[in-house]
Amino acid sequence: MSPETGTARGDESRAGSGLERVNPPHLAPPTGFSHAVRSAPGTLVFLAGQTALDGSGRIVGDGIVEQFERALTNLLQVAAASGAGPSDLAKLTVFAVDVADYRRHARELGQVWKRLVGGDFPAMAVIGATRLWDEAALVEIEGIAVVR
Repeated sequence: MSPETGTARGDESRAGSGLERVNPPHLAPPTGFSHAVRSAPGTLVFLAGQTALDGSGRIVGDGIVEQFERALTNLLQVAAASGAGPSDLAKLTVFAVDVADYRRHARELGQVWKRLVGGDFPAMAVIGATRLWDEAALVEIEGIAVVR
């Protein structure tokens, strides 16, 4: 345990990612996010909000889980095109039109996360939104990555 950051063993990122997950022991243990992410020097990549748009510009997926998977896939593709991998994600914001529905499906959303991203969690927030740009969108994900 680092006394300065409260970083518990196992919270450090994989070697080479340049990001350190910081989860002070006096706070409630985070589930599916990190309280903070500290970055080594690198290039910041700002990732615009992604929804469940397919290549033709249509929202796909009937529910929050399907739309979350497509939105996250889109975000990861944009990150990759910018030179960032899943472990480079430092901060994500998820906008959901129905936060209660998002919470009801938290386990399934976590399974999607682990399949697409793995076990590294960025600093995250879920924010309720009245509606998103596309009225059929249930979720939008934006983020910041750090590439070394």
